[in-house]
Amino acid sequence: MKMTHTWEAKAVMTLTTLVFLFSCASRVGNVSKDRVKTTFQTSKAWSPAIDTRADAVMVYGAGKSLEEDGHEGVSAVENRIRSWKERGYRVDFMTGIAWGGYVDYFTGKWDGATHLDEGQMQADGDTIWHGKMVPYIVPTTRFLEYFKESQVKRVIDAGIESLYFEEPEFWNRGGYSEAFKREWMDYYGEPWRPQDESPEATYLSNKLKYHLYYRALDDVTTYAKEYGRSKGMDVKCYVPTHSLINYSQWEIVSPEASLASMKGVDGYIAQVWTGTSRVPNHLNGVYKERTFETAYLEYTCMASMTAPTGRRVWFLTDPIEDGTRDWNDYKKNYHATFTAQLLHPEIADYEIMPWPERIYGRLYPKSAGSDEIIKIPSDYSTMMQVMTGSLESIPVSKNKVSGSQGISVLMGNSLMFQRFPTHEGYDDPGLADFFGMAMPLLKRGVPIGITHIENTGHEKAFEDVKVLVMTYSNMKPMDSEAHVHIAEWVRQGGRLVYCGRDTDPFQKVKEWWNTGGNSYNAPSDHLFSLMGIESGAPEGEYVFGSGSVRIIRQDPKEFVLDGDSDKGFLESVTRLYSESGGELVFKNNLRLTRGPYELVAVMDESVSDEPVVLSGRLIDLYDPSLPVLTSKTVTPGGQGFLYNIDNAPKAPSILAMAGRAYDTKKKGRAFSWTAKGPAETVCATRVLLPQKPSSVIVDGEETIDPALWDEVGSTYLVSHVNKPDGVRVKISW
Repeated sequence: MKMTHTWEAKAVMTLTTLVFLFSCASRVGNVSKDRVKTTFQTSKAWSPAIDTRADAVMVYGAGKSLEEDGHEGVSAVENRIRSWKERGYRVDFMTGIAWGGYVDYFTGKWDGATHLDEGQMQADGDTIWHGKMVPYIVPTTRFLEYFKESQVKRVIDAGIESLYFEEPEFWNRGGYSEAFKREWMDYYGEPWRPQDESPEATYLSNKLKYHLYYRALDDVTTYAKEYGRSKGMDVKCYVPTHSLINYSQWEIVSPEASLASMKGVDGYIAQVWTGTSRVPNHLNGVYKERTFETAYLEYTCMASMTAPTGRRVWFLTDPIEDGTRDWNDYKKNYHATFTAQLLHPEIADYEIMPWPERIYGRLYPKSAGSDEIIKIPSDYSTMMQVMTGSLESIPVSKNKVSGSQGISVLMGNSLMFQRFPTHEGYDDPGLADFFGMAMPLLKRGVPIGITHIENTGHEKAFEDVKVLVMTYSNMKPMDSEAHVHIAEWVRQGGRLVYCGRDTDPFQKVKEWWNTGGNSYNAPSDHLFSLMGIESGAPEGEYVFGSGSVRIIRQDPKEFVLDGDSDKGFLESVTRLYSESGGELVFKNNLRLTRGPYELVAVMDESVSDEPVVLSGRLIDLYDPSLPVLTSKTVTPGGQGFLYNIDNAPKAPSILAMAGRAYDTKKKGRAFSWTAKGPAETVCATRVLLPQKPSSVIVDGEETIDPALWDEVGSTYLVSHVNKPDGVRVKISW
């Protein structure tokens, strides 16, 4: 064991022991809500095929819908809760707050009045549907009364204490229904204006959509906690949501970062997966999918929302996605998104998958262009379960991702306000104004951060930030307070890079910077005034206190829409980073050590095409055969996830497993455990042993095979079919 890793290895062993103890407790229902490290969501009752062995399950939906997310109508929630509890799971509840199985509300069964006019509606009069009789909802106060009674109260009465209100989503194009018009009058005190009428109407429409779902979640979470207290329960409320990046790409409005300070919200699930991360973006004049890099930025976005507030966040990945692809495509992108989430060492709680019934049960093309559709291949399910199994023990780490730390991009909720429709010919294709600031740095191996403008008032908002990059070409500050905090950070030594022509049509909407005694032509002028910089200041560098401001009079999209256009931007960031006392290093990879786990992503379109070679006694966790290697080469566009045996706990111990171990025992010269996992999947287990085994008994049968012993790593590979009720394994030496 290397001395530099000794302290961390001990911490890993301690954490692994604690996680194991908590996981065992969860099988008899004694694990507390705050000890859930892994979870998943399902609309189905327990069955052997979807027994994922996470700490908890989020039973989805309390209503019965005609169709929900492509699934058949769900059964009574109480029956599903009971079925999972009987198998030893801690049961939580999840439901959509913008859509779901609420047919009885829309058809009038609940209160005798139909409410189909409360669906989100496009300009052409079409309702935006999520499924059959499942519209995306304008969250009126009447709907919220129904939601609290039929969903929240019902599951709290069933004993559920952790509630997840999923995807508060209002489509940018959806501001035309009668219900929305009524909400406009109530909020603004004036008649509704169609959002395509002007930039101001678009901005006001989307600001109202933001408010409606903020109000909805505030109302629902407050009710859940108060009703829970009336029954002697400490109810926790969480919001599973896409990233602000993805919602802006998909042209959806959501409260996002503002929820991190809402009293009733205890945390988030970061819904990031192949479907969100494969959305193409621009770099060097090329528009294409960059799944790893986009996922990395999405996870960064979600982690940074809660970092200053201390709220909890789970990271989600999905071994497949909503769209129909082939199994090879799913696997490639799963590696990319899974690596991206693990490259955030401050987060160690995970939703291991959504909809296991879909992952294990549906048919998809075997390969690209193939007409043969099959269930999940055995090697893929084994690999997936090794990966999700590792999430039970992967620790929080104080280690940093390799690269120059301290560069952050400013984001805000209003990033979602300017997406649709376009006005006066100004466009932000593929969210290029954001990616123009982020992608040139990330692709050069700089692990950039994200700072949310809504969080700038928090004490830790600028912690470890050396250079902040921002623009108002794609968003606007919703109040002036953030400018006070940004200016003060610069005064104390921060370096700010402001990119923007400030000529987009949304600069002129009637907002705080040009009303109520203010007469700034652009919101940036207010920020500049606080730092002694003239309005409409020309491109250049300005000093304020101990810090400095670099103004670049280009919109960030100009750095990426054409080839070789980011040099000036990179030179400015490099210079300011140097002024802050750092050296900005460019490379083609990101690396991280988390306890015994080694992570690496090597990027294409970067400064070189050199591979990264890792050395040591390494188990390749992206290979279902769990081979022990002495070196691993990762080429550009690829990722690696490896277990470093040199940092493993003392033998005997399980290092990797496509299932979950219970009742682990060491007695004399023998080591035994019970393995549990989804039925009809293969459980591969790599076990560290003091010496070569003399006996390997699986389910009462001797199965030892000398070829499965690895002398280099002192490990043995056990393989058998998973059973939810368990397979007993005993190794002697």
